[in-house]
Amino acid sequence: MTRDATTAENAELTYYETGEDHVHAGGSTMLGFWIYLMSDALIFATLFATYGVLSTSYAGGPAPRQLFELPLVALNTAMLLISSITYGMASIAMDENRVGATRGWLAVTALFGLAFLSIELYEFGNLIREGATPQASAFLSAFFTLVATHGLHVSFGLIWIAVMLVQIGKRGLNEDNKRRLMCLGMFWHLLDVVWIGVFTFVYLLGVLR
Repeated sequence: MTRDATTAENAELTYYETGEDHVHAGGSTMLGFWIYLMSDALIFATLFATYGVLSTSYAGGPAPRQLFELPLVALNTAMLLISSITYGMASIAMDENRVGATRGWLAVTALFGLAFLSIELYEFGNLIREGATPQASAFLSAFFTLVATHGLHVSFGLIWIAVMLVQIGKRGLNEDNKRRLMCLGMFWHLLDVVWIGVFTFVYLLGVLR
């Protein structure tokens, strides 16, 4: 076997070994992230169940109908749902390998996420000023725990988006960054689904009860 043939064979073997390791690493990452998402969903399911049990324990304090402002909550819901659409646009741009468009749509998604958090903090501030604190009743304790846990997840999602903006700027849309964006997308869309449950089960039914 000639020297050139040996070199070519070694290069081909290295390519296939590296490619196989890369596929296995990517598959392990996605599997691990799916497991994380399922565990996160169980956490929210527990919080929903807790709220369902305690949602009528007012301890002589205000009820949901007296506290919740549905127009404000509906606006907040729109902010998060629109952010899911803009993330979908980022995913389309990613599939087309358009770096600038991907970063742009991620930035727009982050802006809508920040708007969501700002409205939520404004709502919390109003409730606390009215004396509707987590210590006031079991209902309010369960409410703040559920909604604040969701808000904390949105905050982590925004940090993740910021990190990805930097990573894409440095390394472009390589396979690792694409996989990370896919995981981030699943995380972000899960938060949308959870919030729809919060809006329906906590706010809407609370006001109509």
